[in-house]
Amino acid sequence: MPSERGPKPRPDWIVTSADAVDTELGIVKSGKEADVWLLERAVPREVPSVDGARSAVLAAKRYRGAEQSDFHRSSAYTEGRSVRRTRDMRAMARKSAYGRAVAAGQWAAAEFGALCEAWRSCIPVPYPVQLQGTEILMEFIGDAATATAAPRLASVQLTGEELYDCFTQVVEIMRRFARAQTAHGDLSPYNLLVHHGRVVVIDLPQIVDLIGNPNGFDLLERDVRNVCSWFARRGLDGEPDELFAELCAEALG
Repeated sequence: MPSERGPKPRPDWIVTSADAVDTELGIVKSGKEADVWLLERAVPREVPSVDGARSAVLAAKRYRGAEQSDFHRSSAYTEGRSVRRTRDMRAMARKSAYGRAVAAGQWAAAEFGALCEAWRSCIPVPYPVQLQGTEILMEFIGDAATATAAPRLASVQLTGEELYDCFTQVVEIMRRFARAQTAHGDLSPYNLLVHHGRVVVIDLPQIVDLIGNPNGFDLLERDVRNVCSWFARRGLDGEPDELFAELCAEALG
């Protein structure tokens, strides 16, 4: 099965040796459409050392196959996207086993592409290492030594200054998406990680083209209100109307 690699220049922690072996370390998260596993990619000790890293801990996001998922994502996200083969379009519409498999592959490809574009736009996302079929290998955000994933923003206890700093980072994330004429489309404190004070955005398969998708600005506004309402409940007023107007101006140039 052919694979795609992440954008260049690649981080120096990437293991590039053809002799590297992947070892599963356990599951990090189980979701409705995909599971995230932790794995170590390492060059065996008996293999002579070459330039580049010899081991790295990665997150493997595996979209579920046809027998496990129906992919009930709202069509609001996919308007403006195209499917090249009419056979695939018909199968997806019928939700046949083949159609669900096509959908799984498309969501994986969509997320990998979104991660690549976000990385190029300097949006803090996990570096996308590789796409193969319905599996995305990406940077593990967390403590690799203890295999502990970074906590979600929703579960982090923040002081006043820390709360403001995180809010500022999230606004900048939305601003950079808007400059690229995109929106996350499902942004919330549950897909924002906080690692050593740095906010990282995850779960990008539904990323929305603000210009090509007629629902784009509605989904952007929902992102804004989701984020601002969460911070407001913790005492920080984000003024969602002003922020939404600012992001629309960024998107429309």
